[in-house]
Amino acid sequence: MPKTSAALLLFRRRDGLEVLIAHMGGPFWARKDARAWSIPKGEYTDEEPLAAARREFAEELGSPPPDGDAIDLGVVTQSSGKVVTTYAIESDFDLAGFRSNTFELEWPKGSGRVQEFPEVDRAEWVPEPVAREKLVKGQVPVLDALLEHLEGSNR
Repeated sequence: MPKTSAALLLFRRRDGLEVLIAHMGGPFWARKDARAWSIPKGEYTDEEPLAAARREFAEELGSPPPDGDAIDLGVVTQSSGKVVTTYAIESDFDLAGFRSNTFELEWPKGSGRVQEFPEVDRAEWVPEPVAREKLVKGQVPVLDALLEHLEGSNR
């Protein structure tokens, strides 16, 4: 059975469409930029996907997500086999209170030394085309789903 995750993509309209993405924390991602960002998300088992997406957003960004109508952007399967259900909310979320939860990892590997790292080390609003370059490849289709929804609602 594949692992399931739920994600919450915030978007806003400025000079163009911007989305909120998060840089993955920990030593593996520290010096990477392209394909090292994610939509705030996390695994769930016995929860409704939207509730899980909201919970994970709060854990990874340090503040509850904004209220608003959640747009179901569907499901994507990442290269790891993880199945991610994503929702979007239009909001001008303020990142001033950004603070991620942490995880423990033996680092350097094999050293016997366990260190604590943030799950997300930074979050930024970026133009949608920039997000296409930064997001892990398996999440890029979510941007297409958001654009499709927005184009459909403008007709």
